[in-house]
Amino acid sequence: MMKGYSFQEDDQKKTVYVLEIMDNIDPRMNRKVRLALEDAEAKEADFFLVHMDTYGGAVNDADDIRTLLLESKIPTLVFIDKDAASAGALISIACDSIYMAPGASIGAATVVMGGGGDAAPDKYQSYMRSMMRSTAEANGRNPKIAEAMVDEKLVVEGISEAGSVITFSVSEAIENGFCEGQVNSIEEIIEKQQVDNYEIIEYKLNTSETIISFFLNPAVSGFLILVIFAGIYFEIQTPGVGFPLAASIIAVTLYFIPYYLTGLAENWEIVVFILGIILLALELFVIPGFGVAGILGIMGILTGLTLGMIPNDIFDFTFVPSGDLFMALVTVVLSAVIAVGLIFIMAPKVNQWKAFSHIALADTQDKKAGYTSSWYGEELLGKEGIAHTRLMPSGKILIEAEIYDAHSRGEFIDKGEKIKVISTEGTSLTVKKQ
Repeated sequence: MMKGYSFQEDDQKKTVYVLEIMDNIDPRMNRKVRLALEDAEAKEADFFLVHMDTYGGAVNDADDIRTLLLESKIPTLVFIDKDAASAGALISIACDSIYMAPGASIGAATVVMGGGGDAAPDKYQSYMRSMMRSTAEANGRNPKIAEAMVDEKLVVEGISEAGSVITFSVSEAIENGFCEGQVNSIEEIIEKQQVDNYEIIEYKLNTSETIISFFLNPAVSGFLILVIFAGIYFEIQTPGVGFPLAASIIAVTLYFIPYYLTGLAENWEIVVFILGIILLALELFVIPGFGVAGILGIMGILTGLTLGMIPNDIFDFTFVPSGDLFMALVTVVLSAVIAVGLIFIMAPKVNQWKAFSHIALADTQDKKAGYTSSWYGEELLGKEGIAHTRLMPSGKILIEAEIYDAHSRGEFIDKGEKIKVISTEGTSLTVKKQ
């Protein structure tokens, strides 16, 4: 008899809560199962049924999921619709009842590296063996068989030989107590619970989870990275405007929060990103030249953005699929390159945008009406002096003991370097390095 359920006949409609696990076991799936179980309990469901077809995934997330299922007050069932391998086998064994579709299989729980090839170090195998054994014991299944699904060196008489891990077909799983029966549908499973009057509730993302899922899309993440870099650049070019910086901060928030909530982005990865920003700011505004701090800052920013997308354990990529790591790198690097390219293409045209006219003076000020393009007199043209502050490219210069606002034509000029005034038009002098 399953936990928390009595097979006494009654006419009350039963609620069957169905959750699909049709993808890799990772932090996102971990969060999905937890939310689904919480929702099932809130709806007072009579059964929690997992519809499964997975080749496995991260061991730590599988451990969290199997713990949730073992501790669930609602009777749990799993319908293996083709595959329950590795972490999928562990999760299946954690359920009260296991049902399998024709041609399905369960087992092969050896822990492998993220690329899916070589077996992981023995410490991970030992951990997996222990979980499989204790989970099987908790639900009245043979712990030796469960352990032999992980370790090819273990021999279970009459079932497995040394050199191969156990993978059961439907008939083998039934024969050895790892499956309650072969079924073709969820409805058949419910009938086997002696329930005729029931309703099925399928787990669906609520509004907040839908929004989170949207921002986890690599294309959306890439766009946010583009906004982050563009915002930082334009804020440096036009300090005090505020809009570029605000856009960058909003983009950073929208980028990290979804990954943080799903367990992908860790605190230390966000700290690495923030340190990168700080180092880059120090390089631009405090430290003369462009050197170690600037390079480390850029590396910190790119590292934080990349690692925030994947479930690594402090640079341990053992269980990170190589495809996920490659996708994260491509998304971040390509977005950064596109951002730099767009900056060089679009920056000269910003003043021509109608939208920009709301935050910048774009009206024509005719000379006949008394307007002049020069804030300073022509006598300063050609004068030489030094940079009183660093020009990035704006700053202050010193000419004959007088301080003036000035800017270069894009180049950075360090404090103390010699300069020459090449234009007096506008509200600040245009200079070049001597």
